[in-house]
Amino acid sequence: MEQNKKLSSIIVEKLRSISNTQKVKEMARYFKTGYGEYAENDAFLGIGTQEIRSVSKQYFKEINLSQTALLLQSKYHEIRRAGIEILVQKMEKEADEHKRQKILLCYLNNIDRINNWDLVDASAPNLLGAFVDDKDKSVLYEFAVSDNLWKQRIAIISTFYFIRKGNFEDTLAIAEILMDNKHDLIHKAVGWMLREIGKRDVETELKFLDKYAAKLPRTALRYALEKFDADLREYYMTLTE
Repeated sequence: MEQNKKLSSIIVEKLRSISNTQKVKEMARYFKTGYGEYAENDAFLGIGTQEIRSVSKQYFKEINLSQTALLLQSKYHEIRRAGIEILVQKMEKEADEHKRQKILLCYLNNIDRINNWDLVDASAPNLLGAFVDDKDKSVLYEFAVSDNLWKQRIAIISTFYFIRKGNFEDTLAIAEILMDNKHDLIHKAVGWMLREIGKRDVETELKFLDKYAAKLPRTALRYALEKFDADLREYYMTLTE
């Protein structure tokens, strides 16, 4: 028990020990932390994803959810990412439904700290998507119609879990809900998920594009068409002009 109480601090110390101050400014620019940008004032330690995952893997079995929540509440982006990686690994390894629910609740109770696109993308499919796959999915639709950018992105990116299993219905429905969204990060996410559908079932993607290409934001459409040949891309892109 005593060791468990200290694990979050041990993880923080390990991450701080591999921080790279030269990368901090670069990451801050990349993740848009400037005044008025979507991640304004987020703080970085300058640590790469693989390094974060390596530290997280050392402790995900031993650390409890209360301590993991402390990581998710950190002001530092990479420490929050470590908390996410721990939750994902716990969810992937856990078969007990009650314990899986507790893992998801830890995520949802700290959803305000999932506040950049990489944190969303690393967590949504394998936490929220994985848990609701065989259950009621209304939370995804609630997130999709919220006024919170990150919840909106979580809604569509969570469906990546379903896409991998060949289930596209919820992705298409949420893509339709988000079609009029004004934020570029949502346009990219919608286009990405449509592209992923097309990799598995091109006819389903084309059917959606035939119906909605003229209404989709151009960024979403470009992302959706990325794997198509030049003539087909040009055809669909002209529908928006």
